[in-house]
Amino acid sequence: MLDYFLIAFLILAGISLIIVEIIFVPGTTIVGILGFLVGLYGVYRSYELYGVDTGHIVLAVSMAAGLAAVILSFKSGAWNKFSNKSVMKTPVNEGLTSALEVGQEGVCISSLKPVGKAEFDNKEYEVSSLGPFVLENTAIKIIKLERNKIIVEPIN
Repeated sequence: MLDYFLIAFLILAGISLIIVEIIFVPGTTIVGILGFLVGLYGVYRSYELYGVDTGHIVLAVSMAAGLAAVILSFKSGAWNKFSNKSVMKTPVNEGLTSALEVGQEGVCISSLKPVGKAEFDNKEYEVSSLGPFVLENTAIKIIKLERNKIIVEPIN
């Protein structure tokens, strides 16, 4: 009798993990693979303990139950409260570099490896260097502005 409960638990746990994978963790990750393996082990145990005929029945029922659970979980709309419906209407950091110009000087407030933070006109920006490592508190100047990317070099 305990074997029935173990097999049912394994199959239901596998189906649950697969649904979690589909709904919450998109992509092929460890959760879906683990769910598939747990459910597969439950079906395997039914073949091992009760023979081929019962194993085929358990396999067919578990596949039908898994498919039905996935379909019902999508149709019920229960997952809508977990989904993100917001939309960004503007690009990130739009107009960030509008106050800057090529040749403007500033100071690194963190080391550039090659990306770090710098200060221009008492405002902090994320900057990149084309060359080697630049130490903190080094004087720098802007050599290129690309959309929202600021490329700098140390002042020698």
